[in-house]
Amino acid sequence: MRAKPEHRDRDGTEVAVLDALADRREEGMTVFELRSHVDEDIDTLEEALGELKDDGLIEARESDNRTVILPDEAAVGPADSEEEEPDIFDRIRDRLPF
Repeated sequence: MRAKPEHRDRDGTEVAVLDALADRREEGMTVFELRSHVDEDIDTLEEALGELKDDGLIEARESDNRTVILPDEAAVGPADSEEEEPDIFDRIRDRLPF
């Protein structure tokens, strides 16, 4: 599972966070778990989490005396969908600077 295509043009760290959270959308991840999946220093990760939270793409919840980060439904695809092959229009849009 990955972040939805409309969010893939974000900063690389933000996309990596969304991709990691997409795999654990129900239970979420702690910051330490995210750090092990996203190859960035803690300051860069914290900045990315702030941007994603400000844009409403993630939320933080208290669970069992720990804070977990969960993706918003708008940020990741359906849990049971297979990743589609991009069509010709997606490939053109990715190559052109819009």
